[in-house]
Parts: sequence; structure tokens; C-alpha cells
Amino acid sequence: MQGVFVTGTDTGIGKTLVSAWLTHHWRAEYWKPIQTGALDDSDSDTVAKLAPGAVIHPPAYVFQAPLSPHEAARREGARIELSGLHPPTPLGPLVVEGAGGIMVPLNEVALTVDFIEALNLPALIVARSGLGTLNHTLLTLDALRRRHIPVLGVVLNGQKNPANRQAIEHFGAVEVLAEIQPLPAVTASLVASLPAPTFSVQRFRS
Repeated sequence: MQGVFVTGTDTGIGKTLVSAWLTHHWRAEYWKPIQTGALDDSDSDTVAKLAPGAVIHPPAYVFQAPLSPHEAARREGARIELSGLHPPTPLGPLVVEGAGGIMVPLNEVALTVDFIEALNLPALIVARSGLGTLNHTLLTLDALRRRHIPVLGVVLNGQKNPANRQAIEHFGAVEVLAEIQPLPAVTASLVASLPAPTFSVQRFRS
């Protein structure tokens, strides 16, 4: 399976926008394995709107509360099992979007990073460009590398911050692959108008 796991340094960091951007330009299929906060929002529905025509695979688990997966599941009397997170069989590249960051618990023993490791896909880190990003991004990189999970690179969301970009690349020994500045609105046409990724999913194969 070819693809990438889109993770973030925090929640609300822009993972869904980046996932839609990749899905559109790579003509990839999309999968959000665990959806929380479904009462208010669905990332799968958002990507379907932002990348029209893309194949959207349904989540393995859907919970209503906008909480960490393990807690959202607990409140509904459920438990997320890694064995229940079966990836689809795509015809082309697969963009997998995580819930929150890599250290988010899935149950009482497993973290999101355990799931990424089991999928055997490279990670793409989505981070904010502003204050606080250095600590969060460098910690995320360190945790991924401790598991020997390949890192495709970093995408920064927000106003351009050359100093933070340079620091992430220097201290994180990683490439900032793209910078997405604030959009006036998040629509399919604007996502399509963003410059295509200069990096390729072909760089890694699981």
C-alpha cells in the first residue's frame, strides 16, 4: 500500500485541509479511521466536499463527543481495538488522517503512534507556523523516530514565519515541505488552486 499518515502537533491544526489538498492533487483515496466529535462535524464529509470525486472510505469508529478517542469511546460504552482498524484496499495512494496528535490514546494501552507503526506508512506532520510550534513539532518528530516511523516532512499552517521554519528544519533535521497561509474561505476551488505538492507519495512504500 502506498500512502501517508497525516498527523498533527495538536487538534484543530489543519490536518483535514492538508488531507484534502493531498487527496485532490494526488488523486488519492481518503480514510479517517477514527472520527470523534461527529455530532458537530465529520472530517470525511469535509474532505468529500473539498476534494470532489475522491473515494472516501468510511471510518472504522465514529463517536459523537469531541474528545480524545479513548474517552469518546468510553462514554459510549465502546473500546477501540487496533485489530478493528483494518485499512481499505485502495486502487492508488491512500491518505490516512489521524485524530489529534500521535500520543493521543486510543484505549487504555494503545496510542495513535502504535497504530501508525502498525500501518507501516510514513507520517506527514501538520503544524502551526506560529508561537509554540517548535516544542510541539520537535517532540512529535522525536516520538516518531523512536518508533522508526519514516517522516515524509512537515507542512506549516498559518502566516509564514521564516524563523520557525528554519528552526524546525535545523533542530528537527526535517524538511518543511509546504506552507499553507490562511485562506479567505475553505472551499473546493481554493483547495484546488493551492500549488500542488512538490513532494510525492512515491517517496515511500510500505
